[in-house]
Amino acid sequence: MRLIRTLVSVDAVSDVEAVLDGYDIDHVVVSEASDRKASVLVEFPVPPQAVETVLDELREIEASEDAYTVVTSAESVFAPHVDELEARFVTGTEEDDAIATEEVRATALDLTPSPATYYSMTALSALVATAGLLLDSPAVVVGSMVIAPFVGSALTASVGTVLDERDMLWEGLKTQLLGLVLAIAAATAFSAGLRYATVIPPALDVTTTQQIASRISPGLLSLVVGACAGAAGAFGLATGVSVALVGVMVAAALVPAAAAVGIGIAWNVPGVALGAFLLLVLNVVAIHLSAAAVLWYLGYRPDRSTAGGDTAVGSTPRYASAAILGVVLAATLLASGGLVGAQIGFERQANDAAGDALDAEAYADLELVSVSSAFRLRGPIASGDVQRVTVVVARPADQPYPALSRTIADRLERDTDREVAVTVEFVERQTTTPEPSTAVDSAGSG
Repeated sequence: MRLIRTLVSVDAVSDVEAVLDGYDIDHVVVSEASDRKASVLVEFPVPPQAVETVLDELREIEASEDAYTVVTSAESVFAPHVDELEARFVTGTEEDDAIATEEVRATALDLTPSPATYYSMTALSALVATAGLLLDSPAVVVGSMVIAPFVGSALTASVGTVLDERDMLWEGLKTQLLGLVLAIAAATAFSAGLRYATVIPPALDVTTTQQIASRISPGLLSLVVGACAGAAGAFGLATGVSVALVGVMVAAALVPAAAAVGIGIAWNVPGVALGAFLLLVLNVVAIHLSAAAVLWYLGYRPDRSTAGGDTAVGSTPRYASAAILGVVLAATLLASGGLVGAQIGFERQANDAAGDALDAEAYADLELVSVSSAFRLRGPIASGDVQRVTVVVARPADQPYPALSRTIADRLERDTDREVAVTVEFVERQTTTPEPSTAVDSAGSG
């Protein structure tokens, strides 16, 4: 429940009470003792879903730049009509689950901690993610997501976009950008220290580490993760559901990718650094666009924002900031869309080539487990580098297939006209079958 306290003029009290009585809202009217003359304080509890509806009607009665309204959480409410209100607005169909614009705005701002805490937690999460990637430990990587604070800056920027509150928008974007730069710098410094101190072998091929390889090849599924994280964060924020767990999902799209960029820089592997950086940029765009789209779908608009907001609709045209940001995001998508599309196309060709090769009679006993390919940027930066594909295959124990990698590579090079290096990793498989006599005995005993 929410407890609303609003200051109204004495002349408007009867109209305000009429609105509240129309919704069967229990309320009290208290005399105002400050320097505001001819005013009273009206206090009443309502479900979160009813806050926007009731406040909109009250603003129609008395709209003023000096309006004073406070909305707080109420742990428990005991009043005659509370059950009817909850049945109407919570379990009924009177309103959707969206909470008031003021509450969404305030919650988004509260999600971002103080600068010292934000940047400290960002650096720590980047270090943990780097360690997890180099150790090839999914558990450690997940731990880095738990402590990352990026959900606050991401949702602040999205709310600022939808409400056209420019200070909020640019503050969210700035905080997120600086946080990601810090994460990459921390991951680079930490990785370089581990490499040159020989804590990690300098000759380690980081592309063979599964946790790193999965973050350096931007594809459709990676973008789905970012888009779903942003949408889930917006739904959680707008419906009053805790976004703490959603914050882990947002961090999953950002922190490991930022750490992989640092590892690629430290190991001087452009393919790793560029692939992870492209994935990071696309996830940032996907999170922001999906979160803004969900908030817009739920009905949040600039004209519903409070007068006490940041630089809302005012001297510049409405949605000017959102339009500028949209152009920037669209340019980013266009610039990277071709690269991602080419990568997705190559991954599909690699899957087809591996599947076709294993369909041959000579490989009838093999089972395809997975196919992954490292990101390769065509051009001078990537000159001399070949496209690398890793194929994981399950085979019967102690059965060699020395020509399989060459078979897949030849087929893939023929289909793509690109130089390809295929690595085949075998997983030993041993299957037991019931003895015929055992099967007969079991049937007879039944």
